[in-house]
Amino acid sequence: MASPGYLATMPLHAITEVYGEDGLRQRFALEVARFPAPDQERLTAALELAAQLHRDDRRTREPYLNHLLRVAIRIMSHYGVTDIDVIVAALLHDAVEDHPEELGGDTEGALAELARRFNPRVADLVRAVTNPEYDPDRDRHEQYRAHVAESLDRHPWARVIKVSDFTDNGVGVIHTTGPKVHSSATKYRPLVPVFRELVGRPDTPLSDPAKAHIMDQLDLAESRFAAILDGHGSAPDVS
Repeated sequence: MASPGYLATMPLHAITEVYGEDGLRQRFALEVARFPAPDQERLTAALELAAQLHRDDRRTREPYLNHLLRVAIRIMSHYGVTDIDVIVAALLHDAVEDHPEELGGDTEGALAELARRFNPRVADLVRAVTNPEYDPDRDRHEQYRAHVAESLDRHPWARVIKVSDFTDNGVGVIHTTGPKVHSSATKYRPLVPVFRELVGRPDTPLSDPAKAHIMDQLDLAESRFAAILDGHGSAPDVS
């Protein structure tokens, strides 16, 4: 494993490629170490719950937990967020959508369990980034984009979680393989201007440098979508 100082400077997808889940866990621990002990305990509990719920889940080439770790680390490291509820919700942002039965049987039961284990604000943040049931008579991608725009319009802190999630999926699309590359680009590309507008709002609770970083990442995502869908555009990985 790399030294802590080196690991703290590596792009998150580079850590994933070289060191895998163990490297991301170490990077997460480095970020968490600056918080008071009670906050560290809450963050560790959230990570343990996420690892348990998603233990059998995989993305194209990796354990699903890697995605959740990157989303949470990015919020702490790149966005400068110290709000523990937001980081906890980032780790658990797919828990209710993917594993409601293990938490409480259905969506509402699962959210109630998160509220009990952590607090109602964590549950509310997770609710805001949880996709609703899809109408089979409508285009699934269109429904997803409509939900994102509507839900994040009224949840400034949920925007922070979702834009990190989007960055991991959008900028990270070059780390995807097979048919999912094209389908992901098709799904996410129309959201780039939506996130630009949301992140630029005065009530989005991030510093100007963090917003500028996110805008650069959105430009990078658009470049990669163009390379996939239009056959031009590219950029290095700095996510």
